[in-house]
Amino acid sequence: MTTLMVLLAELALGKLSAGIGAGLAAIAAAYGIGKIGSAAMEAIARQPEASADIRSNLIVVSAFIEGVAFLAVIVCLLLAVL
Repeated sequence: MTTLMVLLAELALGKLSAGIGAGLAAIAAAYGIGKIGSAAMEAIARQPEASADIRSNLIVVSAFIEGVAFLAVIVCLLLAVL
């Protein structure tokens, strides 16, 4: 019976760790996009004539961060299933 309990504990800890990892990835992505948005708004306030370039760079970098965060969440969920 002890071996079964150890296996169940390992399974539960694996799922808990995957959930924590997915949550941390989402929080880190939100923080990064927030920092980029803040810096972009300050840059637009300083140079309004460059707002189109700044906005396009903001969108591209936010998409990259979102892609990496999505990949991290998928990896965590796959690890939880295995």
